[in-house]
Amino acid sequence: MPDCCAILDLRDAPGFAEIVAYRVWRAWWKDEGVPFAALKARLSESLGPSEAAIPTSFIACRGAEFLGTVALIASDVEERPGLTPWVAALWVEEPARAQGIGQALLTHASDVAFAAGHAGLYLCATAANAPYYARRGWKRIERDVDGVDIFMRERDDA
Repeated sequence: MPDCCAILDLRDAPGFAEIVAYRVWRAWWKDEGVPFAALKARLSESLGPSEAAIPTSFIACRGAEFLGTVALIASDVEERPGLTPWVAALWVEEPARAQGIGQALLTHASDVAFAAGHAGLYLCATAANAPYYARRGWKRIERDVDGVDIFMRERDDA
């Protein structure tokens, strides 16, 4: 993890829920016509019991400053319902990019999923973002599934 920040479960830092919802909505759902209230309701599922690994959202912060977020969810690609769980909605604030925060969020989410007993983990990425994940050891398992590539990462001891 970068020395500059902390990574927290959103359940432990619910004051960041509004900004997480807004960033995720604006980046992925606004242009799809999804109402902000619907995204907020979906994010609230991450605020459930702490023993539930999925769904969960994590934030990177420096004190009260929001730096980024990532989620663990059951499914992110409707066409692949049998693949689970997924890392989703990786977002790092523009001034905080290229500082290792995205990688730290990815690693943290992966570690939580693996600790919960999952042997594999999935994510989807546009063609433009796919190289970022490939450079970080994620293996592309499918191309162009409804406009995204699907990647997998296996637990090291799997």
